[in-house]
Amino acid sequence: MPEVHFQEWGLTDYQEAWDKQETLFKTIVDHKFAQRELPAEQQTLLPNTLIFCQHPHVYTLGKSGKKENLLLDEVGLEKAHATFYPINRGGDITYHGPGQLVAYPIFDLEQFFTDIHKYLRFLEEAIITTLAEYGISAGRYEGYTGVWLDADKPTARKICAMGVRCSRWVTMHGLAFNVHPDLGYFKNIIPCGIDDKDVTSMERELGYKPNFEEVSAKLKRNIALQFGFTFA
Repeated sequence: MPEVHFQEWGLTDYQEAWDKQETLFKTIVDHKFAQRELPAEQQTLLPNTLIFCQHPHVYTLGKSGKKENLLLDEVGLEKAHATFYPINRGGDITYHGPGQLVAYPIFDLEQFFTDIHKYLRFLEEAIITTLAEYGISAGRYEGYTGVWLDADKPTARKICAMGVRCSRWVTMHGLAFNVHPDLGYFKNIIPCGIDDKDVTSMERELGYKPNFEEVSAKLKRNIALQFGFTFA
């Protein structure tokens, strides 16, 4: 069974979190590269890490995204008390802020399975299962990543966005799950480059603000169950 460590970073500056992710990611990638020179019986595995955190208001743009999907200029960003980062994950633009649960799995997928699409589906399923525990029926929208409500209907709305990077089967970045963020910040972007779909949160769907720590604990458990590991 793969060894997975859990880290809770709390409210963390985006650049700081990105730097820490890169360090963990590079350590595993470099280790795997060095192991190739060793006989199989001498090769070792490094542990995986699952990180949960929140960020101050920030917009991030993936490699395939378009800068024009950010509807604010520098002055607008300053007025919104938000920052902006072009980053090295897939996907388009998204928002992170307080009340949104961000999960960063730094996983060596060769310890699980070598299928990035399966990896994304497993993360989606963990979110879907967590929402079901609150009576929220969610699912997938064909052609899009992430987790949706009322997919394929005019009322389709996204509750969890995803964007990952994978090199040598090691992952970083991850998912952004709207528990009770200020949804007004999504009006400053074309979320994920999709201009005809709404964004929602657990708070909006439930009519009350769910306990963030409780949601985090449920998602942590459901990710472990989905991938078939226990935390070290």
